[in-house]
Amino acid sequence: MKTVMITGCSSGFGLATARYFLARNWKVIATMRTVQKDLLPDNDNLRLLGLDVTQQDSIDQAMADAGDIDVLVNNAGLGLLNALEGVPAAALEAVFATNTLGTIAMTQAVLPRFRQRRTGVVINVTSAVTLAPLPLLSVYTASKAAVNAFTESLAIELRPFNIRVGLVLPGRAPETRFGENAQRIMGTVPEDYAELGQRIFTGMQGDAKVTYPDDVAKAIWLMANDPDTPMRLPAGEDALAMAAID
Repeated sequence: MKTVMITGCSSGFGLATARYFLARNWKVIATMRTVQKDLLPDNDNLRLLGLDVTQQDSIDQAMADAGDIDVLVNNAGLGLLNALEGVPAAALEAVFATNTLGTIAMTQAVLPRFRQRRTGVVINVTSAVTLAPLPLLSVYTASKAAVNAFTESLAIELRPFNIRVGLVLPGRAPETRFGENAQRIMGTVPEDYAELGQRIFTGMQGDAKVTYPDDVAKAIWLMANDPDTPMRLPAGEDALAMAAID
């Protein structure tokens, strides 16, 4: 029985992915900053671990507690929607600390055991906005685009050790907490950008093509199990459309 470790399982894509793998008889190590035991059903194949991907001590402890794993899913992320002029420095740092540096730190932590075993899969969840960028998402897009570039280079680096590295690129997902998290740290939108922001919000509300958490879970499952899966895998109807534009 294989084991997957998933970051950011308190909601959205991470929670859906944990449920998806559990339903298919994998052992699942579901991590989140604050463990919430009622999010997932009781299951002998489930372990819940506290993990803050921005703190090295937390990463080290979680990896020690996890033991052997076959697949690491770097899903923990933080949204940010604002014109660049209005982004507080603390918010900029938080987005990169979680989305970019957290992903790199988790990958760095798991690689020694994958390399020693000559097997393993790292799946990084980024975003379809890196394929077709949108205004007011410059900081968020940059944090995810950096992970894309990191992943593509790393895939070549790890190929001799039979370690696969891939990207899942979701589109806009209204069912997740992206908007809630983005609002919490976004700061104040400068007045001159208000009209643009309203157009963006209105356009999003009218777009029938969106991404659902299960779209992402299915893409992650496919990448974990099929070595022939493309290294970049859009997830969700809108993501597929954006990939076609790209």
